[in-house]
Amino acid sequence: MSIAADLSNVDIVDPSGRALAETGLRLDVSTVSGAEWDRTIATFDEVCQEQLYTFAVTRWPNVAQEPMLFSLDGEVVGGSLTMIQKLPLGIGNIAVSKWGPMLKQVDHPRANEIYRAMIAILMRDYAQERGMMLSILPRASLTPVNARYEYLMKQGFKRGSSLLFPDRYIVNLRQDDVALRKSFAQKWRYHLNKAQKASLSFEHGDAARFSEFHDLYQAMSDRKQFPDHSAYDTVESLMALEEALRPELFFVRHEGELVAGALIFKSGDRAVYLYGATNDRALPLRAGYFLHWEIIRWLRDNTRASWYDLGGTDGFQGLHQFKKGMVGDAGVIEPVPPVANYAANKWSYLLGTGAFAARDAVHDARRRFDAMRSNKARPTQSRTSDSEGN
Repeated sequence: MSIAADLSNVDIVDPSGRALAETGLRLDVSTVSGAEWDRTIATFDEVCQEQLYTFAVTRWPNVAQEPMLFSLDGEVVGGSLTMIQKLPLGIGNIAVSKWGPMLKQVDHPRANEIYRAMIAILMRDYAQERGMMLSILPRASLTPVNARYEYLMKQGFKRGSSLLFPDRYIVNLRQDDVALRKSFAQKWRYHLNKAQKASLSFEHGDAARFSEFHDLYQAMSDRKQFPDHSAYDTVESLMALEEALRPELFFVRHEGELVAGALIFKSGDRAVYLYGATNDRALPLRAGYFLHWEIIRWLRDNTRASWYDLGGTDGFQGLHQFKKGMVGDAGVIEPVPPVANYAANKWSYLLGTGAFAARDAVHDARRRFDAMRSNKARPTQSRTSDSEGN
């Protein structure tokens, strides 16, 4: 289905009639199949795991997915995978775009206009015409000011839920070995030097070796007793994707034994650390330092990514120190912004925010339950330490 959206003639307005978004761009909108969506966004600079149809239908099987491509003068320039969540008793729906909408080309000469036009179309489609609350979660910015979040606020979106530990730790990949090593914090560099003297070897594995990583991951989870609320159950479907979108496997071996492994999403301009696993021997060998050093160099030399997103910390101080040292003085530590919510009427907004509040209460109860279980590891990081400087 193709819908011409001429936003030079159609403004998005809030209930008071105030104009919220204007652009001279004319974007064509096409709703496509999940398979076509995944194939198309494989070439996007801003492609990410959360916007993959394969990931979304596995992670949220009871939620409807609407893949929407945007074209300018016949060329695809962006897209948004929007999830339609039904509210209880059929009283309404919420439309959610996590890390979307995405640009195909971040350095497109009209990138800002394209983004604003995509936002305007989503507002008109989901909020104005279909009466839903639209929730957008922009990805972490590489600058102190998240321009996209600020733009959404100016368009009438309201601040919604936020993560307890929102900071993302992002490494600059575009450095040679000398500059890269120099950029690490002094202690991180010290541990890397020790690791490189420990007779460790680095391996890049193909998809057929996923079972080796899985065994390592399960053994680590059982040993460390971390509460795992991640999307790890989606990994098997991701490993079945075509090479362009399939995560990459990496391993570290010592004296013939696998001691560490990692699963990395490597597509687009920002590679992302998805999952890691170690055994008991990894810590004294400092295998994690060696593993990430080699991954950074592999990503730099074998992908088009400029940045390596290490993810967050889930509140664990040790992860904060490890990732902060790796980011060093050449990377950035910036937060994922709060959810931005927009509705065309008060009823839709109240229903949507009420549903999110209920969800947050469930998540909070689950965290408290995990904290009460003596055999589960508990967060050790203060909520302010994430934002400390490098």
